[in-house]
Amino acid sequence: MKKYGIMVIGCGHIGSQHLENIYYRDNIQIVAVVDQDLDSAKLAARKYGALEYGTDYHKFLDDDRVDIVIVATYTSTHLPILKECVKKGKHVLCEKPIAATLEDGEEFVRVVKNASVKVLVAHILRHNKSYIKIGEMIKNGAIGELKTVRMVQNHHALESNRFSNLLKDCTPVLDCGVHYIDVMQWFTGSKICEVSGVGTKIDPTSPHYDFTIMTFRMENGCVGYYEAGWNKNIESQNMKEFIGTKGRISLVLQELRSNDREEGDLITLYDGESGEYRIINNDSTYKDMYGQVCTLIDMIENDTEGNPTIDSVFSAFKTACLAQKAIEENRIIKI
Repeated sequence: MKKYGIMVIGCGHIGSQHLENIYYRDNIQIVAVVDQDLDSAKLAARKYGALEYGTDYHKFLDDDRVDIVIVATYTSTHLPILKECVKKGKHVLCEKPIAATLEDGEEFVRVVKNASVKVLVAHILRHNKSYIKIGEMIKNGAIGELKTVRMVQNHHALESNRFSNLLKDCTPVLDCGVHYIDVMQWFTGSKICEVSGVGTKIDPTSPHYDFTIMTFRMENGCVGYYEAGWNKNIESQNMKEFIGTKGRISLVLQELRSNDREEGDLITLYDGESGEYRIINNDSTYKDMYGQVCTLIDMIENDTEGNPTIDSVFSAFKTACLAQKAIEENRIIKI
């Protein structure tokens, strides 16, 4: 078994989640951790056994021990870091969204498609066993034809610095929305063809809307909405519901269950014809960071496309960008 050397750039919230889930694996060696804050990098190195740490990732791009770079930085830095990694022959696992603007996103895709190395974008729900299970149920006709999707992902944002920094890059509908747009298109095999919505600044000092609702219509006729907000005055909520002509499927994450948490995530299937409910307890890791790394390794070793493909990533990204534009300009945009 080959052991892959990894550098993680960004030791904040998401970078730490990557490290926590991969550092102890037999085929992984954390070569370096990098953060603009030296103390954060030093602490991450101590916690996760990194061989090196520092504030400048450039010197580690020339280190032959580094095979893979995990980019867990702010959105606006993804493209320039990707370019440097590709130039130095390093494989990349990059956090979403791929860029802060549509133009940079288009360039990101061009770099990936012309690269001699492998690049995977971190659409974590593609590696989540509960979402995989629900996708299979929908495709197998468990609820008939999917007609409506309702999704809510609100954060009671007490970590004001973290979320205010995120908002400097983009709104919640872009940052988190790419996940759920990808899920909708993945589950249906259809594309979103129309977006609209509303947004507001609950915090008047916010650089962007800190509360957004995106509404959408798909080519197959399915409609729905995605609600996302980051504010200390919002109640934390996570609701995922898929409604079809024969019933509905809902998902409650393990950590949000009121009881039986040891059983894993709770998937509920309602049969509209019989009026019966079926309960499915599903053992799943919400953010399977190691699963993503294994997918990238498979891309490296077997020349596979990856999950999702870069074309699927860009489709979700472009839709999220246009949804943000539609919300800001208070209009409907056809894709």
